[in-house]
Amino acid sequence: MIRVLLADDQALVRGALAAMLRMESDLDVVAEVGSGTEVLAVARRTAPDIALLDVQMPGRDGIEVTGQLRRALPACRVVICTTFGRPGYLSRAMTAGAAGFVVKDSRPEQLINAIRRVHAGLRFVDPALAAESLAAGASPLTDREADVLRAAAGGGTVAEIATALGLSHGTVRNHLSAAIGKTETRTRVEAARIAETNGWL
Repeated sequence: MIRVLLADDQALVRGALAAMLRMESDLDVVAEVGSGTEVLAVARRTAPDIALLDVQMPGRDGIEVTGQLRRALPACRVVICTTFGRPGYLSRAMTAGAAGFVVKDSRPEQLINAIRRVHAGLRFVDPALAAESLAAGASPLTDREADVLRAAAGGGTVAEIATALGLSHGTVRNHLSAAIGKTETRTRVEAARIAETNGWL
């Protein structure tokens, strides 16, 4: 049996996924959680083979949780299953250690196939998203530019962003200017929106 942990903040979606997976004779849903902060403790207790994680969840997002799981429980492999099929999310998830990436509007057989392939030690990426990701390329933002944009998306002033990130005002302005240029936008709000849409934040 392939032991699966499900993490999705939408109870209806989580329940439907669990019911679908339990119909398969070789899959056993051993735990269901509704936030990213619950995943690690529950995974330690239930020892799943596969963690099926949403990206956007309360507390910690699925990409952050992926990295934590890979460090704490290397035998547990991660499949991201999300509504947001963005190339930036795919790149970040794979960098964090995910072995599979499926969007929620995929056919049920595709998700089940992804779980089985990942359990067998292979990788699985939604084919349409893989093609889109190759066409889009990697995020043009540096890690620090992404940090600054993420802080700017919350509406903070340059001074507030500088304090929060431990940077000088001038450094914050330089990073914002670079991010605006790389996203081909005119304001930091637009730059943050484009970066978020592309999954770079």
